[in-house]
Amino acid sequence: MTTPSRRAALLAGAVATALLAAACGSADSGSEASPAAAPASAAAEGGGTLPVTIEHAFGETTIDETPERVVTLGWGSTDAAIALGVVPVAIPLATYGADEDGLLPWVADALDEQGAETPELIPDTDGIPFEQVAAQQPDVILAVYSGITAEDYETLSQIAPTVAYPDQAWSTPWRDVVLTVGEALGAPEEAAQVVADADAEVAAAAEANPELAGRTVAAVADTADAFYVYEEADPRVEFLTDLGMEVAPSVSELSTGESTFFYTLSPELVGGLTSDVLLSYSDTPEAAEAFLAKPYAATLPQVQAGAVASIEGQALVSSVSPPTALSLTYGLDTYVEELSAAVANAG
Repeated sequence: MTTPSRRAALLAGAVATALLAAACGSADSGSEASPAAAPASAAAEGGGTLPVTIEHAFGETTIDETPERVVTLGWGSTDAAIALGVVPVAIPLATYGADEDGLLPWVADALDEQGAETPELIPDTDGIPFEQVAAQQPDVILAVYSGITAEDYETLSQIAPTVAYPDQAWSTPWRDVVLTVGEALGAPEEAAQVVADADAEVAAAAEANPELAGRTVAAVADTADAFYVYEEADPRVEFLTDLGMEVAPSVSELSTGESTFFYTLSPELVGGLTSDVLLSYSDTPEAAEAFLAKPYAATLPQVQAGAVASIEGQALVSSVSPPTALSLTYGLDTYVEELSAAVANAG
């Protein structure tokens, strides 16, 4: 059995080999490393903010110069970099909500708008392929919203300066992701503007739909495994409150405390989840219909009133799970239309 220390040694050896190969390849026109993405004007102009030292869960990372070769891991860092005009040389391969090439639609759209080629796609669902990361010869690795471990961080840091999440895995607020990526790329002011612009779009949607203000909502997802209710701390619920809605009291009253973000509810208790509007996330229209046809769904007063906002499709679900610099407004119109119609039926 391979011990943790043995695994670390093996990984370090693999990384060293990959780095040597990458260094040799840089002098060879046949190198497989992606071409360096030209630094965006925003990042280049913000270079005066570097060097910068960023504190995170595993210590601190100093970035001395504006990175030109950026690798992103996890969720959101890709979008933040692209929103700042910096196209990473490698990004995570997306599966849920992605196109056949492994790109999320808002990422694909942004790359098209910038006339950029698709970065190297890194499959990281079964662990980080360190040799593939090293082969890209990154100047910085951004894993601001991710699940990397201390051991992962140690190995990645041998490849390039690595910025991890500030506290807990998979929990960095989307605004903090953007601002941290902005710091790392030497463009903090531009990052703050990206956040402000996204917030302004959501605020404009809320102002244009005053019927949403003050109406209570419960956000749920029915799957083959369980009936999930999302707590106020969940980013997708925060998106709803940003639109002026309020989390229904029944959400906290029925909470089982399974996590700070969600809990599962047994069928016999589902009917107690009262609110003006029920927002239901489903991968497909068929799944949405299947949920509404279930006996326990019929016990929900929102279903009885037709006050259900049904969000159908993996891309739309992903766009706020959690939001990113590019995805927050991707499905904004659809969300608002569905919520507005549900509110009208709620009376």
